[in-house]
Amino acid sequence: MLLGSMIENRGMRALGIDVGGTFTDAVLVSDGEIRVAKVPTAERQETSVVEAAAAVGADDVERFTHGTTIATNALLQRRGARTALVTNEGFEHVLHLRRQTRAHLYRPCVEHPPPLVPLERCVGVRGRTGAEGELVPLDLSTLPEVNAEAIAVSLLFSFRDSEPERRVAEELRRRYPSAHVVASHEVAPEFREYERASTTAVDAYLGPVLARYLGALAGACRDARLPTPLVMRSSGGLATLEEAAAHAAFALLSGPAAGVVGAARLAALAGFENALSFDMGGTSTDVCAIVDGDARREHERLVGGLPVRLPTLAVHTVGAGGGSIVRLDEGGAVRVGPESAGADPGPACYGRGGARATVTDANLLLGRLPTMLPGGIALDRAAAERALGGIDPAGVIDVVNAEMVRALRVVSVEQGLDPRDFALVAFGGAGPLHACALAEELGMTTVLVPAAAGVLSALGLVAADERRDAVRTFVMPLADAGGLPSEGEADLRYVGQSFELAVALGPRLAERFHDAHERRYGYADRDRAIELVAVRTAEVRPAPNVTVGGPSLSARGPQVLELDGATAWIPDGWAGATDRHGTLILGRAA
Repeated sequence: MLLGSMIENRGMRALGIDVGGTFTDAVLVSDGEIRVAKVPTAERQETSVVEAAAAVGADDVERFTHGTTIATNALLQRRGARTALVTNEGFEHVLHLRRQTRAHLYRPCVEHPPPLVPLERCVGVRGRTGAEGELVPLDLSTLPEVNAEAIAVSLLFSFRDSEPERRVAEELRRRYPSAHVVASHEVAPEFREYERASTTAVDAYLGPVLARYLGALAGACRDARLPTPLVMRSSGGLATLEEAAAHAAFALLSGPAAGVVGAARLAALAGFENALSFDMGGTSTDVCAIVDGDARREHERLVGGLPVRLPTLAVHTVGAGGGSIVRLDEGGAVRVGPESAGADPGPACYGRGGARATVTDANLLLGRLPTMLPGGIALDRAAAERALGGIDPAGVIDVVNAEMVRALRVVSVEQGLDPRDFALVAFGGAGPLHACALAEELGMTTVLVPAAAGVLSALGLVAADERRDAVRTFVMPLADAGGLPSEGEADLRYVGQSFELAVALGPRLAERFHDAHERRYGYADRDRAIELVAVRTAEVRPAPNVTVGGPSLSARGPQVLELDGATAWIPDGWAGATDRHGTLILGRAA
């Protein structure tokens, strides 16, 4: 289907395809127009990619970008490679000792998720490097035999001196040419031993899985006469297929990151530099804060309970989507998710054999969905009624909305941001159905619904820059660090502190750190020495400038508004109209 027109860059033929848990979305920018398509996600994702490209009419494409959930799903479902860890002799328990923090603050009996590498496959090699240099010479003859498809190498102080780690990795690659070997200095050359080892183990664990998929994708694209795609990174930039296959952890949040890139672009075009992106699909909801036009980033996060210390967009995900399963608990209370009906069989109302009630079934019974969804899915109201079996559909929506409000608070209120100062950008197949209710709960006055709401992640892929992040560890007084880059971020802390704050590089760095510390913690000690922990920079190659148009329309609630790939529910008391880019700007009606 056709969606508006391009205002700039009319000669570019660019394709973006985002594979989600329920649908695979495609956006084609061609000859001044934007075309979109949605197909159900198949078990083999590369098949869905080719089908989506055909559905959108992609041929003679110059730029192809891709977002995938393969790495995320493999980690969450523990379907990665058989992995070993090589570290210094005497430190084999690093993944199992973790930190002293509890898995749950108020439930001491809750256990941490098991490490990806069992203790019997954590081995040590004799040798030791300290902060000031070599303490014990490396002895490769003490390197034990390992039996694994992937091997992670993480030696002490490799962020200071990577040579011992390089030698170990080279020896392992010589011994096991078919194994996927990853060294920590290649992935996360930072201090903090446990987090670095965990990140390296995650990268090794996911490498063979993602590499197999990307190999199959490359073959499928050749057969379909599509160019080799660039892959979305968790940081919001793009990498080549080879780079993504070599270090899979960089693509952990590939799909959600693309949606945030698209949301930031559309919010800026609508005149809103501060926004909360709200992406509700069939399986999950992803939210992120956009401040001064830039999506917030973080340098460490937990994925599946495991720390991953890599640059990522600060996306928070909850298991609440249109396909989330509805059930009653033992006390008769309504529960929603995190289990999802997925694309097959899907919600009961899809008529594909699903018998369990979902959020989509509840929205249908409330009159908030049309009879036909994108992709040619006819909705069966009687099947939805049978599945809910007397459960109040309005109660279902209240429960799932409460979960999503909590998620939006995590990226706003809990980060010192007032959601009332932000617009809510609603997208994904189900996002515009719930956006106004969430905005009311948070005191927000503006909701933005892009014309491409149903495929905004795919549009974000088209608009994404090629980005390669780099980090250099210092752990030294800021006064002794010498000249620093003019752009990027510095991780700073007062001497003696355990954790640091990220501050943009540039003039008055020390003073701006004091100010940031005061905003975050309520005080600043301007007489105390500052320690520079790390400097983070990025090499960015800008994407083609994509500016969309869209149909002109106005809306006033209560109203169901059918969009390309999504449906918006505008409740009573809300109204708005589209801007010149096709974004519907909703506010409280006068």
